[in-house]
Amino acid sequence: MQKVKKIPQRQCVGCRTMKDKKELIRVVRTPEGEIVLDSTGKKSGRGAYVCPDPACLKKARKSRALERAFSLEIPEPVYDALEAQMAQEV
Repeated sequence: MQKVKKIPQRQCVGCRTMKDKKELIRVVRTPEGEIVLDSTGKKSGRGAYVCPDPACLKKARKSRALERAFSLEIPEPVYDALEAQMAQEV
């Protein structure tokens, strides 16, 4: 009998849908308190996941979902930088 490998699922903080971990982009609060996109999924720190769709990032920004996930106030320029970085990757 063949063993079925589980595919890790994560929830997008913007649209709140469950998707395969590989389909989402990880946003990380590093131990230094910096907020960055993590395309490798290996950076250390607290992570939250968002779809590679700028609309999902806008929803997360409006609902303050990332701020709740990281227990941290996120300044507007950080969101702008995340949007710009996301546009480059997609």
